[in-house]
Amino acid sequence: MGSNPTRGTISFLDGQSFASFAAPTSGEFPVPYTATMGRRLVERRLRDVGGKLRSMRASLAIVEEQLAHLSDEAEEMGLRALVSETPGADLEYREARRHADAMLRHRESVCEAIAELEARQDQLLEQLPH
Repeated sequence: MGSNPTRGTISFLDGQSFASFAAPTSGEFPVPYTATMGRRLVERRLRDVGGKLRSMRASLAIVEEQLAHLSDEAEEMGLRALVSETPGADLEYREARRHADAMLRHRESVCEAIAELEARQDQLLEQLPH
């Protein structure tokens, strides 16, 4: 337990060592191993981020359609409230406006999430070994 393991070995709590790979004579890890593993990890993360981006962009398209519908409905309710001048029409307008505003806030949050994912994708692309 008191000894430090050398590169290329795994030490267990009972002090036994297990050789997991042959350490090169230079004392460094083989470059292809670390480069390949690093590349695979970054590529996997890029695929994950790319999938999330596709999903979020599809969600954004749906949200924008819903927002357009809700905004049109709120404008129509606003015109009805002006023409009818009844408390019920005004209440309907305010409720429709609240729905449109809530959808607008949701759209903004989806856009922020997309921007964060795009930034993460850029970071991963920069990490990708050449």
